[in-house]
Amino acid sequence: MSPYQLNAYALALTAVGEIIQHYDSDKMFPALGFGAKLPPDGRVSHEFPLNGNQENPSCCGIDGILEAYHRSLRTVQLYGPTNFAPVVTHVARNAAAVQDGSQYSVLLIITDGVISDMAQTKEAIVNAAKLPMSIIIVGVGQAEFDAMVELDGDDVRISSRGKLAERDIVQFVPFRDYVDRTGNHVLSMARLARDVLAEIPDQLVSYMKAQGIRPRPPPAAPTHSPSQSPARTPPASPLHTHI
Repeated sequence: MSPYQLNAYALALTAVGEIIQHYDSDKMFPALGFGAKLPPDGRVSHEFPLNGNQENPSCCGIDGILEAYHRSLRTVQLYGPTNFAPVVTHVARNAAAVQDGSQYSVLLIITDGVISDMAQTKEAIVNAAKLPMSIIIVGVGQAEFDAMVELDGDDVRISSRGKLAERDIVQFVPFRDYVDRTGNHVLSMARLARDVLAEIPDQLVSYMKAQGIRPRPPPAAPTHSPSQSPARTPPASPLHTHI
């Protein structure tokens, strides 16, 4: 943490969050941490709310997430191993609750690339592939991201215990490819946005098609007198983002 500049996690969260937040209707984002000892007893957790509220881990906007992140850093002790499966399963539970096409969840994971529970994470992703959700993994730092590339499943569809994922729901983005040599500035937000969102539309549509869910017709234009201007109400966004 520095009072003068964002660290790699905060910079990635800000840059990617600014891109995906516009697809969420209420701008309330459940934000979870993983890999830390929590006060007061030092219990190790891989699924804890950054805002400290077990009942409601949602933060208001990207600024709310950053505030909760920095406050959490001052109260927890970072601790290994790094397990992805609990947060994937957490979001999968939420996604499983509404499968009628009215909601679609996106889980953004920001990590340094070292993953300890590869087998469990692959199983969680395979189970989640049938649900209305996608996962964006942003790798920060200079670590080797071979495991993240495997989870991405672009070349070889991910499988677990002989079961193949129904859909490819993971997109991996190495953040270092989009920042300058100092690591303090994003070189091209447009390129980052394109690559972060590259697979989300097809993933969303593939779920809807697999479930036989057709788009609802647009709302009918309200009747109005010549002296009134027609009002258009955009349809609510079906995306819910978890970070």
